[in-house]
Amino acid sequence: MAEITAGMVKELREATGLAMMDCKRALVETDGDFKAAEELLRIKSGAKASKAAGRVAAEGLVSIFVSADGKTGALVEVNCETDFVAKNDDFIAFAKNVAQAVALTDPANVEALSAGNLPGGESVEEVRKALVMKLGENISVRRFVRYNTAGQLAAYLHGSKIGVLLDYTGGNETLGKDLAMHIAASKPICVSKEQVSQELLDSERKIYTAQAAESGKPANIVEKMVDGRVAKYLAEVTLLGQQFVKDPDTSIEKLLAKQGATVNAFQMFVVGEGIEKAVVDFAAEVAAAALV
Repeated sequence: MAEITAGMVKELREATGLAMMDCKRALVETDGDFKAAEELLRIKSGAKASKAAGRVAAEGLVSIFVSADGKTGALVEVNCETDFVAKNDDFIAFAKNVAQAVALTDPANVEALSAGNLPGGESVEEVRKALVMKLGENISVRRFVRYNTAGQLAAYLHGSKIGVLLDYTGGNETLGKDLAMHIAASKPICVSKEQVSQELLDSERKIYTAQAAESGKPANIVEKMVDGRVAKYLAEVTLLGQQFVKDPDTSIEKLLAKQGATVNAFQMFVVGEGIEKAVVDFAAEVAAAALV
């Protein structure tokens, strides 16, 4: 049997928000398999979803650039090691320039962006290296998205940690801003249910089936229960299925229809999302140093 450490239990608790002992039992039952333990806890507890996807585990900021005509825009995430550096004026200026460079030059990927130039003509990579030397931290451009649309773009920044870039057609600027803010608040994963991956649907259905089976109801009732849970899940994670945050009695789909508008695409970045940051145990370091 795999050794179940306190660190493993702590990590699973942070990912699920469930009690320490429940997490430990799940890890023991799955022989230390983190993913299997997380799934087991969801089945047993009825938890809606893992909290891990929303954990912010790195510092930095999100920056957005949209052209004057509202047709071309870019959303970028630039990371550093501490929040102190994330608030540095030179770091903020670098992130803004990177967003503008993405919009203007349309690089194929981060590597191509790094090999290119900023709007002022300076090399992206050389400016990054100079900032590393000046600020004393590792700095990296993690990801970006660029939109060029026949419709219009809307952008929203919540502080510097959450950014949304929205491509839509019809409606007006107020609608675009409202939609971008809604996305930041409600965090849909895609526009419509047709865009939800089959793999994700299969995973959710598996969990809902296991949960429903514990009710002891007949198979045909269990199937209806699962179908209902899947439908509810799709409404929760798709933009069109969600209720508008400013008017909970109206769905986004109905709001768009009323204004003759369509959402073509959107992207939301949360700083550090999906990045695991090492946790430093200073007490353990001091204890270890005392033994030297």
